[in-house]
Amino acid sequence: MSFNISSWSIRKPIPTLVLFMILAIVGFMSFLMLEIDEDPNIDIPIVSVTVTQQGAGPVELETQVTKKVEDAVASLGNIDELISTVKDGVSTTRIDLILGTDSDRATNDVRNAIAQIRQELPSDIEEPVVKPVEFIGGSIMSYVVSSPQRSVEELSDLVDRKISRYLIRVPGVSQINRIGGVDREIRVDLNPQRLEALGITATEVNDQIRAFNINLPGGRSELSGRKKVFAHWEVQKQ
Repeated sequence: MSFNISSWSIRKPIPTLVLFMILAIVGFMSFLMLEIDEDPNIDIPIVSVTVTQQGAGPVELETQVTKKVEDAVASLGNIDELISTVKDGVSTTRIDLILGTDSDRATNDVRNAIAQIRQELPSDIEEPVVKPVEFIGGSIMSYVVSSPQRSVEELSDLVDRKISRYLIRVPGVSQINRIGGVDREIRVDLNPQRLEALGITATEVNDQIRAFNINLPGGRSELSGRKKVFAHWEVQKQ
């Protein structure tokens, strides 16, 4: 004996409508209870190898470190692309793997390959750092701000004070970071002869400046119906 759902639904429409209403209500409530992760973990198989050698130039690092690292990992499987960046004292090699490759296993394979050539690398380098590249909280979009009329200081201030504040108000934006530009700082030039005469070191001067650096709220004021908060910053002298 077969059970015909269509015929039963036509003969008894009320239970069918009630069932669909229950399913619709449960589905709507479940949708409202879904959690949203602002910074989802995107598992893209990329492994980086960073080797640091204090005082080494880019040409020296490229021949003695970067090329050997690339040759060691080139024989590993599932490699899509190798990208190396060399600057003063630091060599970074990024291994882009084919999508679907196990990141943990690939990281272990790269670590073992680097361990096999460790004796061939210069003895004064720091221990190579092998780690997977994680994209948790990483940037989704990047914009370049440039102007032939404004200086780097003015552009940095424009991004920090205006552009970032407007963008952070956009729904769905979690964080905004400025890469490049300049930050406001105070430079203190020390006189070696005076330091020697006083019997103090540059570290002690740095500690004193850090200890007497005061950043306190300066109060509130109201102008044309707008409230403003002022900060008071000073470096005390002894």
